[in-house]
Amino acid sequence: MTPSPRILLVDDEPDLLDLMELTLVKMGLETDRAASVTEARARLAKTPYDLCLTDMRLPDGEGLDVIACASALPQPVPVAVITAYGNAGNAVAALKAGAFDYLAKPVALDQLRTLIKSALKVPEMQTNDPARQLIGRSGAMEDIRTRIAKLARTQAPVHIAGESGSGKELAARLVHQLGTRSDHPFVAVNCGAIPETLMESEFFGYRKGAFTGADTDRDGFFQAADGGTLFLDEVADLPLSMQVKLLRVLQEKKVRKVGATQEEPIDVRIISATHQNLARLVEEGRFRQDLYYRLNVIDLCMPSLRERAEDIPEIARFLLEKLGPGHARLDTEAEKALRDYAFPGNVRELENTLERALALCENHLITAADLNLTPSVGIAPETSGSKYPLQDYLDQQERTAILEALEQTRFNKTAAARVLGVTFRSLRYRLERLGIE
Repeated sequence: MTPSPRILLVDDEPDLLDLMELTLVKMGLETDRAASVTEARARLAKTPYDLCLTDMRLPDGEGLDVIACASALPQPVPVAVITAYGNAGNAVAALKAGAFDYLAKPVALDQLRTLIKSALKVPEMQTNDPARQLIGRSGAMEDIRTRIAKLARTQAPVHIAGESGSGKELAARLVHQLGTRSDHPFVAVNCGAIPETLMESEFFGYRKGAFTGADTDRDGFFQAADGGTLFLDEVADLPLSMQVKLLRVLQEKKVRKVGATQEEPIDVRIISATHQNLARLVEEGRFRQDLYYRLNVIDLCMPSLRERAEDIPEIARFLLEKLGPGHARLDTEAEKALRDYAFPGNVRELENTLERALALCENHLITAADLNLTPSVGIAPETSGSKYPLQDYLDQQERTAILEALEQTRFNKTAAARVLGVTFRSLRYRLERLGIE
């Protein structure tokens, strides 16, 4: 018979310990109690636990000390912390230290039960390594894979930074797949592609009759992702009015549908991403500082393709197999041309380049000429100090802007033209002139 999971409860308030213990026993769990950091350390050293739930303030130390002890064990024990209501700083510090999740006082029993159910799945995490889907053997990618594996063990909000096409959504999906929420939905939302007038109903859902055309009740993104992960891509594009509403949801862990009078509890992990500099936007007053700190509890920065040029041949071979299984290969000069090119559009641009080359090559052998890469376009905007020849410089800037707009709209050309403020016909002409497609 499989033994019941055992939970260590660490708190110096007997009444709260009694309440939590009663709740967990009703769930069929076994519990031990500790009233101090010293007592918690002794129990962790002696008994294997499936979860530790600790208060942040203890007579002889802090919950951070318990987290450090539990994490250093040969078989690390996941830890969730209890923080004083409104003390977001403690919660953030605990999550950064490796806590699985947190609860605010007064402890809501329904949230406690949800946290326990989610936490007990930690030992059952997948043993295979989905992070290997991130192709590349460079030091930068090894560091990213290691960090993703660590992020998957927590419930902390993650913000992923990086240029367009650098793999931010792939990283977010891997954090989800490696984590305890992998059997629940992963919902990806492009914040820049939703009209401002529809944002509230799209994110939070609506009740029948809430507005003209609302013929039935409808769930929003938060309800669709309940129990799983909500990925907010291009979060910097959220208008300030929506940032306020999103902040409240993250603080209260509840949403109210448009037209509803009651809030509904939600259990969602938030991962956000943008190619813009959020800290700079905060300084400029274009992004709320309080929301920034809520989203950016733990950060992950995806390297650009030019920062890991040694990975390009391997990525190219993978993409060629995907585009035309087993039929095409790169010659030596083509591989060198790819490594020497800066790829302002990163992996997405590399894939487009290879797809074009496949159509032009002969005998399934791609040459440097088939790639049609020009050095002037390949110079990265960050490293190019010259504005001459002028046409090359202007082409470079135009290409970067178009690629960013295409990435933002998930390569919907009509929407990209709207973002750029040009007609669809004009965009199509520019794409052909710059060799983007």
